[in-house]
Amino acid sequence: MNREQKKELISSLNALLTQQTLLTVTVNKGLTVAEVQELRKRMRAAGAGFKVAKNRLARLALAGTKFEGLSHLLKGPTGIAFSKDPVAAAKVCAKFAKENNKLIIVGGSLDGQTMDPAGINVLAVLPSLNELRGKIVGLVQAPATKIAGVLAAPAGQLARVLSARAKQSEAA
Repeated sequence: MNREQKKELISSLNALLTQQTLLTVTVNKGLTVAEVQELRKRMRAAGAGFKVAKNRLARLALAGTKFEGLSHLLKGPTGIAFSKDPVAAAKVCAKFAKENNKLIIVGGSLDGQTMDPAGINVLAVLPSLNELRGKIVGLVQAPATKIAGVLAAPAGQLARVLSARAKQSEAA
């Protein structure tokens, strides 16, 4: 890789990272190509991404971003997981790390606030943005459904009373 290619890689990674909300730094000692591809596939499905880059180039790409404080974590074979959703990358990393002990979460940052591995694991158990939206929609729709049920109940009860009265008069 020549200087121009390195500059292009740094600038594209920098531009990508400035658009993200969450960045998780992982150490991936001994992950096979197939395992990394599986991790990337899961990240894409969750709306996140995973990059492996040389530490020096990654440090240069972090410069000038809100994640600049994470450059000290870039030691050894590292990978960077990122997402615009505040929990997507953390969820996928935590789940993959539980399944595969070759991936270790060493830290991260949520909108510039540096977090340790425990903080990332706390984020991983929170519901995602889409899950929260679904819950809110369900809560908003629930009262309307209950109101419709309450309004329909008296008419249904009246119909049952009239039906029972008609059966009673037929039996007599």
